[in-house]
Amino acid sequence: MKYVMLGDDNSGTEEKLAKYTGNVPRSYLASHYENDTLFFVDPELKLETVGAVFTENRSKQVEEWLKSGDLVKIEDLHVKQWAESECQFEALVVSPFVLCRPA
Repeated sequence: MKYVMLGDDNSGTEEKLAKYTGNVPRSYLASHYENDTLFFVDPELKLETVGAVFTENRSKQVEEWLKSGDLVKIEDLHVKQWAESECQFEALVVSPFVLCRPA
């Protein structure tokens, strides 16, 4: 994971969020799952786009993605499946949430 200051660098929200996107091991996501702040993002969506929606508090869009399955709150079933593999994840921190998908 890369951590940088967002600052005022004239880039858009999605560009700034891209600085917080990176590949992480499954173990990195464990505490976020335990804190109930971990979401799976469909590969058809850009993590940065979803992150921007979270930062802008666009709850209606989040609800639509949750209903359509494009955004899924991580449950025990997912964690059990991942425990059997050593897969890496692409993740984006949008505090307090973490958005992820297999890398």
